[in-house]
Amino acid sequence: MKGPLFLGIDGGGTKCKARLEDESGNLLGEGLAGPANPVRGVELTINSILDASHQALSNADVNANSLPPVVAGIGLAGVNLPNLMTELNNWEHPFADMYLTTDLHIACLGAHGGKDGAVIITGTGFCAGSLIDGKVTEIGGHGFILGDTASGARLGLNALRYCMQYFDGLVLKDKLIEALLDALQVSNATALVEKSLQAKPAFFAKFAPIVLQQAERENPFALKLVEASADYVNQVAHKLLVKKHTRISMIGGISAPLTKWLDKSLQKKLSTPISPPEVGALYLARQKRI
Repeated sequence: MKGPLFLGIDGGGTKCKARLEDESGNLLGEGLAGPANPVRGVELTINSILDASHQALSNADVNANSLPPVVAGIGLAGVNLPNLMTELNNWEHPFADMYLTTDLHIACLGAHGGKDGAVIITGTGFCAGSLIDGKVTEIGGHGFILGDTASGARLGLNALRYCMQYFDGLVLKDKLIEALLDALQVSNATALVEKSLQAKPAFFAKFAPIVLQQAERENPFALKLVEASADYVNQVAHKLLVKKHTRISMIGGISAPLTKWLDKSLQKKLSTPISPPEVGALYLARQKRI
């Protein structure tokens, strides 16, 4: 196989996706590994990147002895923090070239076909921003402790706090609490604390679909949580849409079920993403390679 291969990596709080293409843009192989947010551990992130990359290369069925140089574009959550960006840029990676940026940047590139636009990412975490005239502007992305206001992890955490209120005798059991306790397989406060004490955001995000489902069924507390998340997204979108012709997309694991709770005027402005973030990472790799 002649010419370089291009690898796009999208790493977040729950998973790391890889997509391998040839010089002409033909898909050769894909890979899926575990979490790749360096805030949760640089070593874990590197291992997930390598795992997803090796899967993509293996699925490409290319003879490793004749493998052309691999040019990697990598977008990660957490590298908006300068120390983590520096640490990962200093990594002695196995690629011919590596171009590192934020998950927001590659999400913008993918969603809008390499052109200008804005994105709102509602997955395990939350961030939003735009790519206009080569400049990336970010809103959110402040992490689980201070940010992630409209994230799956925040929805799940707040729902489990509601369960704790039930164990403390402050609220009555309802369908939301029943569904959460069934998923958790716990029956008392101590067991819930033990499960949650050292938990990462991905653990809490697993319960977001239950909250969204219960909101659909008009559970009052689930409605309260989902409407608060939607209100925050509405505020962020208003900030992003100061330029009237900005194309805007919403992506991430809870984006589809959350969309129906947004302002109707915003729903009408949302555009379907052209490509996923790992394709945006490929755009980056090719742009930098030129």
